[in-house]
Amino acid sequence: MKQSGKWWKGAVIPVCVLLLWQWASWSGAADPKLFPAPSSIFGDLFAMLLSGELYYHIRISVVRAALGFLLGGSLGLLIGLLVGMYVKVEELVDPTVQMLRTVPLLSITPLFILWFGFGELSKVLLIAMGAFFPLYVNTFLGVRGVDKKLFDVARVLEFSRYKQVTKLMLPAALPNVLLGLRLSLSIAWLCLVVAELMGADSGVGYLIQDARSYVRTGAVFVGIFVFAAVGKLADSAVRLLERRLLKWQDNYRG
Repeated sequence: MKQSGKWWKGAVIPVCVLLLWQWASWSGAADPKLFPAPSSIFGDLFAMLLSGELYYHIRISVVRAALGFLLGGSLGLLIGLLVGMYVKVEELVDPTVQMLRTVPLLSITPLFILWFGFGELSKVLLIAMGAFFPLYVNTFLGVRGVDKKLFDVARVLEFSRYKQVTKLMLPAALPNVLLGLRLSLSIAWLCLVVAELMGADSGVGYLIQDARSYVRTGAVFVGIFVFAAVGKLADSAVRLLERRLLKWQDNYRG
């Protein structure tokens, strides 16, 4: 009941915005070409679902985002662990990673298109690059934040290096890793939008671009709604994972 109450509280503002928007459309205060009524947008959504057009584009976008996130997130987690565990690796790798992290992704997108073309590879690599940095930084910080006393206990218990990583480092760094996971998912979704808007013949970003060209404002709003809904679902899935994995922490109140 408590979580249900929180859910309803979170829905108050979106519902109020939709009602105000609908009223503005009915009263003529909003231009229907620029701000079609929510009822009209939901009509477009229903029509696109019936035709299968929306499902086709969502499926392609989700696959792209998943592949890019798995590639970039896995590398971010692995390299973040290594840099956090070994000072020599940090001295060798971290300066370069931090330099690349400050480069805007929009400035790299044209290069990716020149190097890898307009195919799937350039899009997946762009998403992977965006997903890499949040997990890398948060994993690195999580490992470095592990209490040194725990390592003393591990040495007394004669833990192997593998046990130190799996039984000590990862559980202690888990809050940071999960935070990095949430940030990586959001950045991956953002990079997907950039990749599909700049050059694609399918996907939700392409759907928005195509709808804009033909002044199908309702379809543009449908695409925006899809991006928001899928992003929120992904974030909620990680929040659920946090509740399950961080129950052992006394100070966690997720």
